[in-house]
Amino acid sequence: MPSPPPFTALHVVQPGDGGVARVVADVAAAQVASGMRAVVACPPGTELAAAARARGAEVRPWRAGREPGRALVAESRGVARLVDEVRPDLVHAHSAKAGLAARLAVRGRVPTVYQPHAWSFEAVGGTAAALARRWERWAARWTDRVICVSEAERRRGEGAGVRAAWSVVHNGVDIERFAGGTAEGGAAGRAAARAALGLPATAPLVVCVGRLCRQKGQDELLRAWTAVRERVPGARLVLVGDGPAAAALRAAAPGSVLFAGAVADPAPWYRAADLAVLPSRWEGLALAPLEAMAAGRPVVLTDVDGARESLPPGQEPHCLVRPGDPAALAGALAVLLQRPVLRADLGRRAQRHVRERFDVRRAGAAITDVYREVAAVPGRAPREPIAQ
Repeated sequence: MPSPPPFTALHVVQPGDGGVARVVADVAAAQVASGMRAVVACPPGTELAAAARARGAEVRPWRAGREPGRALVAESRGVARLVDEVRPDLVHAHSAKAGLAARLAVRGRVPTVYQPHAWSFEAVGGTAAALARRWERWAARWTDRVICVSEAERRRGEGAGVRAAWSVVHNGVDIERFAGGTAEGGAAGRAAARAALGLPATAPLVVCVGRLCRQKGQDELLRAWTAVRERVPGARLVLVGDGPAAAALRAAAPGSVLFAGAVADPAPWYRAADLAVLPSRWEGLALAPLEAMAAGRPVVLTDVDGARESLPPGQEPHCLVRPGDPAALAGALAVLLQRPVLRADLGRRAQRHVRERFDVRRAGAAITDVYREVAAVPGRAPREPIAQ
């Protein structure tokens, strides 16, 4: 008697967000390793497509833009065709645009999980924000479970009137991939990474990894950077990533700022750094700070959703600042650059914290538990039990 086909999860992912791409690739890899069939639908030729395929997932082309527009109908039909071809037991839609297209396509006919990775209504204001909140409330009817990456993100969704069954699964990272060379304090790993990247061997170095866009707040970081340089004259800043704000940021940046562009693997940049920073205007729970901490580097964050949940207990006075306050951001960066013993202690504790709480294997297992609960709804049993 032939064995039943494996439980199939179809991940639908919008383009343009490197952090979400790394999360999906890691989760898909964990699912494949557990015996599931993980299928990733995303625009072809992207970093996610290559990473998911390399990790053993199936990759199906889904041509879609990042923003809603006239192409939405065709994009939603594309999801519907993929559902017919793949015949998934569950659809997992990631981020606002894919969540919109996938839920319009499926409309509850297949168990559906939605993961906003930061709410759409935070990215806009006025009428657009009101429409986004209305859409999120309306689409909840076609959502068996909303997975939030932080308790703060869940509370924000509830406050916006989204009525849903909720699960909170913190983002996770591949600890060993980012921890290379840092276990004994990081000096050797830092020197080797700087040599490989062609960076100055001794200059105080701050690294910011993220899409170059308004959300990630690199413009606020550049406003703060002049004050940092006044207190730490030799400091250098590296912006790792690409995005719609790249040209404006380059035009505003002084010579002490290096633009690394988009990279397939940010790990060497974290290892090269003395300190990481992410001055976001909004988040769910950002992945880049977890990666930096896994590399043994302290990270300065703005106090947006997920920041307090990601930092080790007691690090808020050193590492957390108000959003939209360049002076506070500059102060936190300068103090840590000037205090190497404190910085090293914060980095060691951060690495230990991420290892204990934010391992990607734990996140993958938690998402599998969500799938099991959703698929166990009467009338929606999977073809076989989800593999562990």
